[in-house]
Amino acid sequence: MPLKDVTVTIDLVKPPRLLGFGKPLIVTKKTGTSTIKNYADLPAVKVDFAESTTAYKKAAAIFAQDHAPAEIAIATYDSAAAANDPKTPVEAVTKYFERDWYFLLTTDATNVEQIAVADYVESQKYKIYVTKATAAADRTAFKAKTYDRTLVFYHTIVAEEPDAALVGELGSQTVGSVTWKFKTLKGITPLDLTKTELNAIHADKAIAYVTKAGIPQTSEGIMVSGEYIDIVHGKDWTQANIENNVQTAFANAPKLPFDSRGISVIKGQVETALLQATDNGIIAKDDDGNPLYTVTALSRTEVPASDRGARKYNGVSFSFELSGAIHSAEITGSILR
Repeated sequence: MPLKDVTVTIDLVKPPRLLGFGKPLIVTKKTGTSTIKNYADLPAVKVDFAESTTAYKKAAAIFAQDHAPAEIAIATYDSAAAANDPKTPVEAVTKYFERDWYFLLTTDATNVEQIAVADYVESQKYKIYVTKATAAADRTAFKAKTYDRTLVFYHTIVAEEPDAALVGELGSQTVGSVTWKFKTLKGITPLDLTKTELNAIHADKAIAYVTKAGIPQTSEGIMVSGEYIDIVHGKDWTQANIENNVQTAFANAPKLPFDSRGISVIKGQVETALLQATDNGIIAKDDDGNPLYTVTALSRTEVPASDRGARKYNGVSFSFELSGAIHSAEITGSILR
């Protein structure tokens, strides 16, 4: 993550894009020194990666979608690299983790390599790994890990890249405005699954691409833990937006006095971010249309003197109710004679 003086922690209690929040990174094997490079279109990708490569095919799946991102990034590793260069997918992810991207995709990685990448992303508590499993055993290997930050797309058509298509279609839409279930992906063939087969996929906390009511669509939008991807995405977006808002207030003011004036600025920046999160669809509204969040701030006198001396203010806290989404419905009716 970028350098900052503001840290926001959000604990998820269950009962406008920022920079990089829809941008995918493709990590792929390529002979030579490791690089990371941005690409704004498919012809640019073709200069560095042949059409036969999985990196190109994933990029093509991303750019084919109606809501494709403005750009993607591709990073490389080489199993025969020099001592300090990444030799595995997880080493490449580690090397480039703090660069400008949010959704991670890997190419041609073994299940063991995928698990190692997922372990690392989970340890960072930031960003999301979306991967493809073509065998049932591979998806069940993820299930045991209960990752909050890995989504497994089960798809038996090896030549297609549904993980990349999913990120391409949904990752760059306004965070909080969409659920990842029910979505149609260009270039992806629905699997012909029975209800029992689909239930088994969902029991493994993976998703698939199926046809319902004659419409090809994603079967769910869940992480390996069972948490919804839009909730994790929205949580990260809200955290980063608050941090950016307050960091900008620090930078733009001659100084923020350690009294009601400075404290009100910090509180105001938090409220601004939460209002935007409400508009995006992350935070719920009550029946009167009011945002369901609260923000509190300790006064100067409530802050320990040692913190005031260190110019450290830890007095703002907030909570909100998630908007969530409706993923199923049961409707009853009656017929009159």
